[in-house]
Amino acid sequence: TEPATAMASAEELVAAGLSHAVARQLNCLTEDNKNTRKRALDAIRKETLGRDLSSGALQGLFDHLLKPLLRCLSDPMEKCRETSIQMLGDFIRRVPRPEDSLPYLVPALTQRLGGPEIVEPAEELRLALLGVLGLAVELCGGRLAAYVEDVVKILQRTLVDPFPDAKKESCRCTVSFARAVPEHFHMQAESLVKPLMQTISHQHSRVRVAVIEATGAVIQFGNAKSLDDVLSHFAQRLFDNSPQVRQAVTTVVGSWLLNLRDRYSYFHKLIPLLLSSFSDEILDIRLLAADYWKKAGCQWQQENEDDLKDKLDFLTSPPSLYPAGAERPELGCRELVFRNLSKMLPAVSREITDWVVGTRVKSAQLLAVLLLHAEDHATQHMELLLSTLYRACADEEREVVSNSLKSAELIGTFVSPEVFLKLILGRLQKSSCSPAHLMVLGAVLRGSSGPALVPHLGKIAHMLSHPDIGQESEKLEYLEQLLCCVQALLSQGGKDCREISLQLLKVLVTIQSLSSDQQLHDKVISMAEVSDSWNRLEL
Repeated sequence: TEPATAMASAEELVAAGLSHAVARQLNCLTEDNKNTRKRALDAIRKETLGRDLSSGALQGLFDHLLKPLLRCLSDPMEKCRETSIQMLGDFIRRVPRPEDSLPYLVPALTQRLGGPEIVEPAEELRLALLGVLGLAVELCGGRLAAYVEDVVKILQRTLVDPFPDAKKESCRCTVSFARAVPEHFHMQAESLVKPLMQTISHQHSRVRVAVIEATGAVIQFGNAKSLDDVLSHFAQRLFDNSPQVRQAVTTVVGSWLLNLRDRYSYFHKLIPLLLSSFSDEILDIRLLAADYWKKAGCQWQQENEDDLKDKLDFLTSPPSLYPAGAERPELGCRELVFRNLSKMLPAVSREITDWVVGTRVKSAQLLAVLLLHAEDHATQHMELLLSTLYRACADEEREVVSNSLKSAELIGTFVSPEVFLKLILGRLQKSSCSPAHLMVLGAVLRGSSGPALVPHLGKIAHMLSHPDIGQESEKLEYLEQLLCCVQALLSQGGKDCREISLQLLKVLVTIQSLSSDQQLHDKVISMAEVSDSWNRLEL
């Protein structure tokens, strides 16, 4: 210890000597002449930071110079303020105990950055001051716990700073600070949500990305109750023109699903956001979402192994009837969806008829993803699902209709015909039939299997050939969908359709007599020929 003590004494002597050397320059910092003040700062920097001094000697000098440098932050001359900020940053970076400066540094930064009005007029200097704060967070870490209120006060203001680079730096500082003092941060985190959401739609995509990442940290290390104030903004960012922004949303939501303390309470709100990225136009984003989702499902499965014991013991291959080309999701993923389906479906049903086209498309895509996971658990939600699909299939946007038909086919695949036919045919009996109703019926028939439909062929054909259905409308769109239902029956029923040949003939004749469209006539003839090959049915 003697050499260490000797070294410390030597460093103190060096620091004392240099402090004495710059004493005159320190006095000049209070001069009225701005050039004198500027020359004094330059001289101080040269005599201290410009020398090859040990970190211990620099610490002694910093202790001596800190207050004068902080006073210079208010200097009327911009160049003096800039120099003092640079010196503060250099000292903090090089001294062994930067935390010693915090009792004076943090209040000074709060005074310059944390007020209701902008005190520092130069945007580049506001950015530089934020850089000093970020450096303090990086180097002092948990020692900043005593200054949580001040730091949050600064960030509240700088997150909405007019200067885009200041916004980005504030976001980075928010993330670092949340990780540095998590136990104390959560008490103040909620107050940062509002300024973040005010900035999330900024015109610069890099600012939007930074805000999304900062929001991830604020929720993760703060109060999950703030999620309700955030999720609608995140949902909007899924339509962002920038792939980097959509990727940031996917990453943050995926991380929440894995790491959020209260994630079980928010699964029903987070799952739709992550699964919405399954239909992103960028492959990397789709793969990222799938990776997070698989991890979330596996993690949930491990955490609930006892509840899933029976299913894990009898884990089998996919059902015999499964959509071609689709990969069956992990058991944990399927369980997560069906256990939260009752909370997710009403929102999807509502948004599938939203006035914004993009929202309707996204909702229709999401519904198909949910149903692939839900499998036969969709049965208990059939009334809501069918009413949703009737509305969606009447949409003018082709992409909404095509994705809704995928959902209808999945219902046909996973739900018993006895269940879906009772509801669909019952609906057709009670009220006037529309093209959308027939569209849904045709799709569920296509999704189902021939053997499962055979016992029901008679009542389906009877319903289609009934005057209230077959002759409901002469519009081409209606007749095309009626023909699609016949086609689905012939395709799925095959030779078993011989028993309903007269009803099918009646429907085909009706379609041909009600329309003058040649393409439709050709389709009718083609279908009659298919039927005739089994039934010798003549048109």
